[in-house]
This record gives sequence, structure tokens and C-alpha cells, in this order.
Amino acid sequence: MMMLRISSPISFLLLLLAIFFFAYANIAIAANKVVQLRVDKQLTTDNTFVPETYSVEPPTSLQSEIEKQKKAIQQPKPLTIDIKKALIPFDRPDNPDGINPNLLKESGQFVSIADIRQKALMNNLEIKIINFQPTIAQTLVREEEAKFDNIIFAYAKLVQTDLPGFSSDSVNFTASDPALDNQNVKLNVLEQQDRYLDAEAGVIVPLRTGGTVTLSSPLQRKVTEGLTDSKEYRSALQFSFSQPLLRNAGIRVNEASINIASLNRQEEDVKTRLQTMRIVAIVDKAYWDLYEAWGNLDIRRQQYEYASQNLEMVKRRVNEGLTATIEINRAEIGVADRMEALIIAETNLKLAQRQIHFFTNDINETAEQIIIPKTQPSLVKYQFNRNQLLQDALANRLELLQQEVKLAADALNIDYLENQTLPLFTLDYQYGALSNTMNSFNNSYRNVLDGNFSDWSIGFKFEMPFTNEARKAKLENAVQQRLQRLTTKALQTLTVKREIYDALDRVDQDWQRILAARQQVLIAGINYEAELKQFNEGLRTMTEVLEALTRLGEAQIKEIRAISDYQTALIDTAFATGTLLGYSKINFQ
Repeated sequence: MMMLRISSPISFLLLLLAIFFFAYANIAIAANKVVQLRVDKQLTTDNTFVPETYSVEPPTSLQSEIEKQKKAIQQPKPLTIDIKKALIPFDRPDNPDGINPNLLKESGQFVSIADIRQKALMNNLEIKIINFQPTIAQTLVREEEAKFDNIIFAYAKLVQTDLPGFSSDSVNFTASDPALDNQNVKLNVLEQQDRYLDAEAGVIVPLRTGGTVTLSSPLQRKVTEGLTDSKEYRSALQFSFSQPLLRNAGIRVNEASINIASLNRQEEDVKTRLQTMRIVAIVDKAYWDLYEAWGNLDIRRQQYEYASQNLEMVKRRVNEGLTATIEINRAEIGVADRMEALIIAETNLKLAQRQIHFFTNDINETAEQIIIPKTQPSLVKYQFNRNQLLQDALANRLELLQQEVKLAADALNIDYLENQTLPLFTLDYQYGALSNTMNSFNNSYRNVLDGNFSDWSIGFKFEMPFTNEARKAKLENAVQQRLQRLTTKALQTLTVKREIYDALDRVDQDWQRILAARQQVLIAGINYEAELKQFNEGLRTMTEVLEALTRLGEAQIKEIRAISDYQTALIDTAFATGTLLGYSKINFQ
């Protein structure tokens, strides 16, 4: 270390200006710099899918499509689901307890799909669990940002020694006094008591360039009691600066961990939004499953009522001598079969309602509220613009945005690891302004700034591993991970394309299923009425009538299932584009 006495205080004042410059610059950067990186795509709160936007032709209603088909001679009668009628309990003489004493109550509540969505967003436990992730990620960002906090330090040490007298070394003097020059003497330490007080306080300022500035003021107090008492005070002002020039040098390298943590927080935001949208889509599907369950229950009830009416009719005809007695047994078998189907439909309705209660965190076996669908299905045909849908899907899919955030973090990590492969080359500078030795604390700082007693040092440090393989391997690992992620993004892009085309094909398929089922219901209804009429004329047995009734019921079941599947296909189409159907706007905040 090279030492130099500075006789003027100007140098020290310049150093003080440099200290305040570094401190001010560091604080200003910390206060004004936005450490959060943004990818090209931004998160939006309105992820609503509007089918009409992508329709190349005006949507057509189901009634219009049926008229265009011209497959029926007469105007088809639409299938209606009488929910209120399904709520009314029914009785049989041989079943006084009824079939559904607990489920079908008049206390049922009509609920729209928007209400179920809102309740799920507020109460769903999966959503509550994933909502913790962005908060946890934000704490990691704060932790990384805190590495540039200024550090205030202070320490004090009090030492007391009580030394006895003892014989020391023999020495030879070299002195300006001729009487002492070249004299051989023996030094003896006298009995004495010393008290030392060493204290220092200061501030350490980490710089975003990777360097560190330290400003401190040490103080020393020494009290000696013995043959010659003394009390001495000595103080100083010290400044030191250390700055890497290669490895760990630069704002980009030292802020890399902050920016990566910020990108990880954005990734958690995307994941949270994606999971929330997925749960909302599942809730929407559960709503239409509930709608289908109510429809099935109503159809099974109608089947049971028709079979019961047929039984009563057969009994009258037997009493009148118009029909053989065996027909009563056949009619009773038909009633029993439909009773079983009605029990199964009732259980399926319970399960569908409990699924809704599960998503809304509202399962209570003793007092489960009956949920009655209020929102009607959208029976409208759309001619979607497939290319536009695909472009919007590639722009809005959160899985692709999540990969972009990860790729941005990978790029920052690669830059940082590239810097870590450089040699360690550091510049160190120190300056100290010392006071004269004083006999009182009040005078100890009086001549610190005079520049009479000061020292400085400057030095360099170099460090480099022989092979540097460890850091090179980490860099290669990061590069390979980024290449792997790029391939994953290509695979996800291909998956999005497939999901879009699959969803659109299912929309077309389910719409055709609705049309086909509607015609089948019409034909089956006409056939049942014809079979029943021929039974009254004695040309058919009750077994054949019940078979026609069964075909009518199955056709109605197909129609309600096709309607439910069509709503589900629209939900899948919206989700495939990274949006949700526009029953209500979703606020993810």
C-alpha cells in the first residue's frame, strides 16, 4: 500500500463531494428506477369471448335452422324443461312416502350462471389457494430490492488492562540528540493501568454498479494511570470505495436478480389468472351439467306420468272388457322401469347440485340449497371465422404469455451468467483524515479537516480460476434450458391450434346433434301417439306402446344432452382463445 501525506484540506473536501455524489446517485436510482420488466403482452381484466365478433354471418336461431332443414311435415314442437313442474313432488298409491321427500322442495332458488361465477370467485378454495402465490412472489421481489439498502453500522469496545512492571528488550537508540544517539539501553515497562475505548460509526452504501461506498468516523480514547498519567483522544474521518471492473460490474448485472424476481411475480400473476379462468370455465360446465340433470329429471318424470296414465287407461279397458288382463302386468312393468330411471335421475341431480356447492365452497348435507338454473342456453348457430379465432388465441392464451415471461427471465439469467464467467478484477480506494492527539473529547475533531494528518491507498485485486468450468457449465445449462423452453413454446403453439380447431368442430357437431335430436323427438312423439291409438284399437300391445314411449324419452334425453354439450363446446371455444363466454365480465383483481 502506498501512503501519501496531504497537506491541504482541498483533497478531502473533493472526496466528501464524491461521497455525497455516490450516495445521492444511488438513492435517486433506487427511488426512480422501475425494476419490473414488461413483456410485449399485457394482462387485461376483460377476458370476455363474444361469439358474434367472430361470426362471418349473422347468427341464426334454432327455429330458423329447423325451418331450413324441412325435414318435418309440421312445425316441430320445441322441447321444454318444466322446472317448476319438476319441483312438485309426486305420489303413488303403493309409495306413500314419495320418491323425493328431501331434494325437490319449494325452497329452491333460481340462480343465473353469472351468480354462480361470482360466488365461485369469492368462495372457491382453489382460487383462494392460488391467490397467495402472487403475494409470495412479490415478497421475493422486495427481498431482492432490499440488497441495495444503505447500511448504518456502529460498534464500541472498552478494554481495561492492569499491567505489572516487567523488564523489556535491550535496544540501541538512533537520535538527533548527541547524548542519546547510538546509546545502548534496556527498556523496562512500569506498573500501570490502561483503559481503551475504541468506537466507530458510519454508513455503507451499496451501489447498483456493483461497488460499495463506506463513510465512517472512528474514535479512540486512551487513559493511562501510573507514574505518568495521561489522557488521549484521537479521531478520524474515513472514506473507502470498492468497484468490480469485470465480474459483477454494471447495473444490468446487479439488477438481474431483481428483474428475474419481478418476472417470476408476473409469471405467478399469469398462472393465477389462468387457473382462475380454468376454474370459471369448469364452473360454467357444471352449471350446464346441472341444467341437463334438471332436464333429465323432468323427462323421466314425464315418462313416469305417461306410463302411469297408460296403466290407469289399461285398468279401465280391462274393467270394460276391451283389453286382456295381461296388459295390466305389462303396464305395471313399464311404470316400475320408469320409476327406476326417475330415481337415478334424481340422484344425478343431487350430484350435479353438490358439484356446484363444491365449487362455491357451500357443501352442507343438512341444509343444501336447491339450485335451479335461471340462465337459458344459447341456441344460436355461429359461422366462426377460424383464422381470426386462431390469431386471437395465439395473442391471448395465457400459457403462451407465461412462456414468454419465462423466456425473458432466461435471457436475463444468461446475461448474468455470461458476466460471471469473467475474471474478478476489483478497484479499491481508501482515504482517511486523522486528527491530532488531543487531551479532551471536545477538541478531538477540531483539526480533522486541516489535512495535516491524512492517508490514502489504492489497490487492485485479480482472481480467475484455471479452467472456469463451473461457471461455464452454469452458463451452458441456462442456454440449454432456454432452448428447451423455446421448443416447449412451439409445442404449446401447436397445441393451441389443435384445441381451436377441435373446439370449433365440436361446436358444429353439437349444433347438428341438436337439429337431429329435435327431429327425432318429433318423429318419436308422432310414433308414440300412433302406437297408443292402435293400442286403443286393439292392434298393438302395451309392450309396443311402452317401447315407443321409451324411444320418445331417449330422444328427449339426447336433445337435452346435445343442448348441454353445445354450451360446453362454446365454453371450450372461448377458453381455447384465452377468454371466457360473456355471461358477465370477470374482475381478477
